[in-house]
Amino acid sequence: MDIVKNRLPTKFGVDPINDVQVIAPMYRGVIGVNALNEALQRTLNGDKRMAEKVLGGRAFRVGDKVMQTRNNYEKDVFNGDIGRLVEIDFEEQAFGIDIDGSFVMYDWTEADQLIHAYAISTHRSQGSEYPVVVMPIMTQHYMMLQRNLLYTAVTRAKSSSCWWAAAARYKWPWRTIRSPSGIVDFCSFYEDRL
Repeated sequence: MDIVKNRLPTKFGVDPINDVQVIAPMYRGVIGVNALNEALQRTLNGDKRMAEKVLGGRAFRVGDKVMQTRNNYEKDVFNGDIGRLVEIDFEEQAFGIDIDGSFVMYDWTEADQLIHAYAISTHRSQGSEYPVVVMPIMTQHYMMLQRNLLYTAVTRAKSSSCWWAAAARYKWPWRTIRSPSGIVDFCSFYEDRL
């Protein structure tokens, strides 16, 4: 969490919520999307003084980074759109979300269309770009770590990509990843960026 909250903002001058996107290969596990979202929400938006509503076992808090999970033509929001929760209206039982400068209201009954987006899966990241991408890689992800999946994650970054890897990284079957800017050696990339 220190990489996202402190190290990247200090080194690159980026906002940890708006500019950094954590991309994980899997949903489950210690560093899967679900666990990372909980930890990142606590780290980046853990102020309990902010308005909060728990729905379906998930705490939605003003300031949260959220993603639309399916097309909603009535609201003019689409699968993969990312925004910030800016209002919780307890009287109207609704959320106000800022998505790319547009204010969109969601009834609490529509909360199933939203997921926390501090961390997202590689699959969900396809077709999007983010200023900085962080990808945690552990041996528990071994079966998912194919070159095409890693290529997808690396090429989501507009300016910087940071890989947070386990010590067993040298035993993996791939050594290089091709990106639009050339070939990036994983091991030296890891050591240079962390």
